[in-house]
Amino acid sequence: QVQLVESGGGSVQAGGSLRLSCVASGGLYSSYCLGWFRQAPGKEREGVASIDRHETANYVDSLKGRFTISRDNTKSTLYLQMNELKPEDTATYYCAASSRIFWCGTVRDRYDFWGQGTQVTVSS
Repeated sequence: QVQLVESGGGSVQAGGSLRLSCVASGGLYSSYCLGWFRQAPGKEREGVASIDRHETANYVDSLKGRFTISRDNTKSTLYLQMNELKPEDTATYYCAASSRIFWCGTVRDRYDFWGQGTQVTVSS
């Protein structure tokens, strides 16, 4: 069992930056596919980015260039650097871990463990 705890959310003006962190405990963290998802009020939870155990990152097309996912296996920590934030980025952001070996991506149903979420609010 893996426990995930996000932090780093907050309120920021449009154009600003935030860095989210997700600390993991338990499980074989370094072998997992890790991902960030977000859910805005009234909307489905959507994928943001994923990173596999080889640190290969994958992003949803609409966020490429503004968001950067990274991981530090020595600290069992996943990061999401978010730059040039827009009001439409307002959402609860979740980190997740998948134990699948031959897959890594942003398909929500393929993730086994989830954090509790951290709120990001971007004002115009």
